[in-house]
Amino acid sequence: MQTIPALLETRLRAAVTEPCEVPLCVTPASDTRFGDYQTNAAMLLAKTRRANPRAVAQEILSQLQTDDICSTVEIAGAGFLNFTMRPDWIQERVEKLRSDSTFGVPQPATPRCIVIDFSSPNVAKPMHVGHIRSTILGDSLARVATFIGHRVIRDNHIGDWGTQFGMLLHGWKTILDAVALDHDPLAEMERIYKNVSARCKEDAAVLDAAKHELVRLQAGDTENLALWHEMIRLSQSQFDSIYGRLEIKFDFTLGESFYNKRLKPVVEELRSKGIARESDGAVCVFSDGQFPQEQDPFLIKDKDGWRDNPALVLKSDGAANYTTTDLATLQYRIETWHPDEIVYVTDGRQQLHFRQFFAIFKRWQPEAAEHVKCSHVWFGSILGDDGKPFKTRSGETIRLADLLDEAEERSFAQVSERNPTLSEEERREIARIIGIGAVKYADLLPHRQGDYVFSWDRMLSFQGNTAPYLQNAYVRIRSIFRKLGEAGAVWDQDQPISLEQPTELALGKRLLQFGEVLPLVLVDHRPNTLANYLYELANTFHAFYEACPVLKSEGSQRASRLALCELSARLLKTGLQLLGIEVPDRM
Repeated sequence: MQTIPALLETRLRAAVTEPCEVPLCVTPASDTRFGDYQTNAAMLLAKTRRANPRAVAQEILSQLQTDDICSTVEIAGAGFLNFTMRPDWIQERVEKLRSDSTFGVPQPATPRCIVIDFSSPNVAKPMHVGHIRSTILGDSLARVATFIGHRVIRDNHIGDWGTQFGMLLHGWKTILDAVALDHDPLAEMERIYKNVSARCKEDAAVLDAAKHELVRLQAGDTENLALWHEMIRLSQSQFDSIYGRLEIKFDFTLGESFYNKRLKPVVEELRSKGIARESDGAVCVFSDGQFPQEQDPFLIKDKDGWRDNPALVLKSDGAANYTTTDLATLQYRIETWHPDEIVYVTDGRQQLHFRQFFAIFKRWQPEAAEHVKCSHVWFGSILGDDGKPFKTRSGETIRLADLLDEAEERSFAQVSERNPTLSEEERREIARIIGIGAVKYADLLPHRQGDYVFSWDRMLSFQGNTAPYLQNAYVRIRSIFRKLGEAGAVWDQDQPISLEQPTELALGKRLLQFGEVLPLVLVDHRPNTLANYLYELANTFHAFYEACPVLKSEGSQRASRLALCELSARLLKTGLQLLGIEVPDRM
């Protein structure tokens, strides 16, 4: 189904007789008192013609053919055109929405292949609160892209290689607590790493021993490889437990080690093409002068002016780094999956890394870079009430498993207070859905590039723009149909929808906006666009429900209102699922 803005833009282009290069965009009206949609096309055209905007708007209006879909089109302000849609036409579109599995979301003529790189925990370390944003944001983007009709590849690029494994191997062989490892493998491996890492800074002998273990691992030593695989297995088991609770799935989990054989050839090719060169024993990529200084990722300005800020691709000791691995990973993804876009979901501190990485890619493989869009979807930090990074009271990093446990326990207390007659099993299941959903929604609701303050009270509230509020809206709608069944009444689903009352029409218009909103999520990778829409939908539904009796109405009117309720419930459930959030049947 074509969206209303797209349809109006088609009519608008037909009304502008001469060729024009300005965008003729139609957007939802900023104030619905003056219409449903608006455009500033006349003002943009007037600027290019050096003409009066209202005169240009009048000229467009004289050629515009919208009587079949608009009740009025009016000129407002400096030259805006405001469109008010015909109620009967809105009614027809809402009726079609009932049988549309995508709820009016336009399907792409040519689906794209999108690789989404997200979550990416490190082996031998517990997932912590810092992994929330990448994991939840990446999953939501994958869900939305799949729903729209694209081919999506979810890749969990875990950290399973590097110098830390020398320390881990040394610690495993010298200070491992087998009982602790059996009880909580990641906690024990984290203890080992912290212990050995601290001793390496104080004792050269320990540092040499750790380096020796790393060399043995890199050389393929049987014992060290076996221990390394065991670390990965234990880590992946606990990662999978977290992902299971969050209902996160991946198509591939290819760690850094998977690309080891590609690292040396990548560096050699960069050198042979003159992209990288040796500097102080290391191999680096410097500026090639193609960017203005202010935009050049390979330059930095200090008190003495501009100086080199090269990207390291091979350390002086011969070891590769993140940039080398990312280039090798990109090469593999292009060769194997032939993507149209690769999305990297990481925190904002890595912006420089990705600017340099993308710039190197364009110099290294210019033809591929023409066809593969690389996007760094970065996000801000989670803060505590003190405005500092969110940690425990003792200053420790919060483990993600502990955070989810607390979310469920807090939610269980709420559910038990609200509905004590349910069995404990039912209350636990409802608490799981509400608690996990609250954490996810609180993370997805803010603009991803901003920081947000973590607040249990706010995220678990049944008031305001929260997951429990939206879940409760869905449950309230479902309860209408339970009451209908308990009363022995029958819903005639063949009766068409009729939008006679203002709140019915407003709800119909809001339902139609889903097809306009969802594609915007992928434009700038912001699921909060969808979250805010769902909140507006719930509010619009509540206004309709308060003004228009459903079960107390009769005949075709009741059938129509029940259809609006059912459509609203399905859309709320679908929208929340695209955010990775479940809905319970009762709360």
